[in-house]
Amino acid sequence: MTETSQPTTVTPDVTPDVTLLTDGVVTLRAHSVEDADAIVEQSSDPESLRWTTVPRPYAREDALSWVEHNLGAWGEPGGTRSWAIEWTDGTGTARYAGTIDLRPGAAPSAGELGFGLHPDARGHGLMSRAVRLVVAHAFATPVWGAPVTRVHWRAVVGNWGSRRAAWAAGFTFHGTIPGSHPDPEGGTEALDTWTGSITPGDPLEPRNPWFAATPAEGERVRLRPWRLDDVDAIEPRDDDPEHWMPARSVLRPETFPAWLRTRQERMSEGTAIDWCVADPDTDRALGGVTLFSRGGAITDTAELGYQFFPSARGRGAAKEAARLAVAHALAPTSEGGLGVRRLVGETAADNEASNAVLRSVGFVEFGREHAVDRVAGGGWGDGLHWELLPPGAND
Repeated sequence: MTETSQPTTVTPDVTPDVTLLTDGVVTLRAHSVEDADAIVEQSSDPESLRWTTVPRPYAREDALSWVEHNLGAWGEPGGTRSWAIEWTDGTGTARYAGTIDLRPGAAPSAGELGFGLHPDARGHGLMSRAVRLVVAHAFATPVWGAPVTRVHWRAVVGNWGSRRAAWAAGFTFHGTIPGSHPDPEGGTEALDTWTGSITPGDPLEPRNPWFAATPAEGERVRLRPWRLDDVDAIEPRDDDPEHWMPARSVLRPETFPAWLRTRQERMSEGTAIDWCVADPDTDRALGGVTLFSRGGAITDTAELGYQFFPSARGRGAAKEAARLAVAHALAPTSEGGLGVRRLVGETAADNEASNAVLRSVGFVEFGREHAVDRVAGGGWGDGLHWELLPPGAND
């Protein structure tokens, strides 16, 4: 969910007309005093408090004041357009599901989205539907006296629910803006935000796949998503030559939260899948394996990468993890795989253990890059290029 503002009471002279929007599943309508109790529940929910700057504590009077302001803003030429989201739950009852608003941006041609869902309405795909309705309305109507040509979205980094709603509605993600949002908990440091936008003519559907680290079981290892508590399993790799792996990719306790967030972002962009490789008996992290693309979303080619903690080496864990990842990469999309045509890999020529892993799962060396890796003590080492083409890949 994305933050919705909470202004002071404004009493409109005349209750304005609120544009009704619906796709047959969700209906966007005017806020009502009957929504007040549900608004209090939503605004007091831990997830709402985590990502938004709603008043704390949040009382019924806050909700009534907010409803009154929302209605009044519809009568202002440059006001925010706010809707209550309504849905029919499993019992057939029409219920308040949350709120979404379109705020004036830097010019009448630009708008900014804000939205949030009631806890009971989450997990049903309702917000992406509401976002599509508001975006389509914005591009079809001169909301503030001029055609809207861009709608912006922003959320605090880590607000995956908000990001997924924007992704599902076709927004393009532009990156991260450091120190651009107040800390909802009142901290002295501003928080980073993700930003994205959409323009007329953009399809209101995902622009790329959103990958997940689908669990897979082997005899020696288990592939599963990374968790923050996996930091406790990370071991130093002081004996590994630095040229064996890019420094920014090496797992370290002090950088693990940022490392994990970057991997989660890459999966949401369709450019990688990152698994934790865990012991099947204890579930303790042994290392990681990844499939990724260096040039945008994974399409017909993916690159294999892996790293293991020193205590996990020499037991066949890396080879089995690589085999499981390769199987996922080559499996058809209809079976939940990536359906790639070709796999590639890169290693340092002197990294015999890594080279053995690739050979064990069918990779073939197809090139050597000379004097590409700066090695300790001076001098340069070679790099190897590998590929795996399953039977029929060239048909």
